[in-house]
Formats: sequence, structure tokens, C-alpha cells
Amino acid sequence: MNESYYAPVVHIADGQDEGKMLRDVLRNRLGVSRRLFVKLKQSEGGLTINGERAYPSFRLAVGDVVEFRMEQERSDDILPQPIPLDIVFEDEHLLVLNKPAGIIVHPTTGHYANTLANGVVHYWREKGESCRFRPVHRLDQDTSGLVVVAKHPYAHQQLSVQMTEGTIEKRYRAYVFGRPPQDSGEVNEPIGRVPSDPHRRAVLEDGAPSLTFYKVIRAYPCGASSLDIRLGTGRTHQIRVHMGWIGCPLIGDSYYADPKWRETDLAARLAGAIGRQALHASLLAFNHPVTEERLELKAELPADLQELERALGSLPPL
Repeated sequence: MNESYYAPVVHIADGQDEGKMLRDVLRNRLGVSRRLFVKLKQSEGGLTINGERAYPSFRLAVGDVVEFRMEQERSDDILPQPIPLDIVFEDEHLLVLNKPAGIIVHPTTGHYANTLANGVVHYWREKGESCRFRPVHRLDQDTSGLVVVAKHPYAHQQLSVQMTEGTIEKRYRAYVFGRPPQDSGEVNEPIGRVPSDPHRRAVLEDGAPSLTFYKVIRAYPCGASSLDIRLGTGRTHQIRVHMGWIGCPLIGDSYYADPKWRETDLAARLAGAIGRQALHASLLAFNHPVTEERLELKAELPADLQELERALGSLPPL
């Protein structure tokens, strides 16, 4: 088989597939997108049944081994750079990394180097793998934690569907000023782009529906709290905006700094304790896009947040 293909996705036909055309099983049961299906049809080795080239109209019998292979791609527009990577999970279909704070996930205009993508592309090249960089989701530059990167179009498509359907669980640890009104609750407020500042988001009446769940892990005597946060939606800056909305802005978040807290004694005590928003993507749980196995992956708190946690615990009451 041509080595320019990714590892095959394998499906063994069962009673649900018997007598059905290959195209229907691929589209309706395996969820292959129309665009990917067209590519598979056009590829000489894209579709096989029991090791032989197959055509979309082929009708399946129980026990038939269906395989589809996608042609390899490369991110030739991303400069490979040797950047240290903290790999939490990897197989032939996806890569999960623990991103440090201070690094952007993907190159942007005016910022072409020193991103997570540059490091991943270099890592794959060194391994002899040819993959296009496909992040399933992103984290803000100064948020640390787990990021999923798909290695081929089908994995990206399947994980994106899970993102849309809400079957990917994303949890964060956050350190905030103040204490939420309840020990656990939700913030269900629409978030939109601020017209005067396209990079800033805010709770706006005409914004997109946005849902954040929180639970107080520890209320510190000094007047701060650590929270476990679960996302119900994935809007840009969602946690930062929603926590500010309930009066508990993230410690260290200069962009969304709340004037109410900026001049407080607690803010003065914490000056210099952390140089970024105190937010870490600590857990990701999702169904593997090919095997369907449920994966639950975790990333420990980075050193700066561990130090902040110690500092908050040692501060006397206000």
C-alpha cells in the first residue's frame, strides 16, 4: 500500500450494515463528511473491502472488513521549530499536549514563529510523520493546559462533532478575586464581540448563548477563591468574561481587570505573584474519534499556579 496514506480507519460490517451500500455506511454510520467522501472515492487506495479496492456502490455483508485511508498532508506554511512539547497522549490519529502559558496555539498575522504549531510540525518531521496541524480547539496565549490536535481530516471531523454536541468535557482550574454567590452554580449569559474593540468580549444582549458551570474548590481567608470550571459552550474568552460578570475576575488577568479589585489590598498583596491569568485547562474527556474509547486526560497544575495557590493559602484575612 502507498506509504503516503495515514493509518487506515477500520470498520467490520455487522447486521446493521448487511445489504447496505458502502457509501451509505460511510456517510450515515461512520459520519464521513461529503468532502472527505469525495476525496476517498478519487483516491486509488482510499476505499477497500477485505483488502481489495472497493467502490461506493458495493453492498456489504456481515464480516466484511471496510478500510478507508486518507492521503497524507503537510503544513508547509508553518515553519518547523524545535520547541519543547509536553505530550500527554499520542497515537496515529491524534495528539494531546499540555500547553504552557505564554505560547500561542497557531501562527497568526505578525506572529509566525514560536507557536505550538511550529513545535508540533517540527516534532512530526523528526519522527518522519507527515501531518497537517489541525487543532480541534484552542487556548488563549496565557492559559495553560490541554489541547487536542487531530492528525487527519476524519479525526478532526469526528472531534469537531463532539465539540458541537457537547460530548467533550473540558474542565479548568481558575483562581479568582472574591467568592461566587454560591458554592456551585452556572453562568448562562450571552457573550459577544465589543464593537469598539474586536479582540474584547463581553456579556451582550445580542451575543451568542454561553454557559459556564463552576464549583468552589477553596475559599481563601484573604478573599480569593479557587474554582473548578466546566464549559457548556466554547466562546472566546468565555471563562474570563463570565467570571468577571459575577464579580470574580481571574487573578492576573490584566486585559479583563476589574477596577473594583484593581485597587484593593488583596490586589496589592498579589502584585507580581503571577504574570498571567490564573487559568489552567486541567481535564479533557472525549470519545476517541476512531476507536470510540472514552479517554480522560489530565494535566497537573504548572509551577506558577502551584506557587500562587501556596501564596493565597498563606495570606492572612483581609
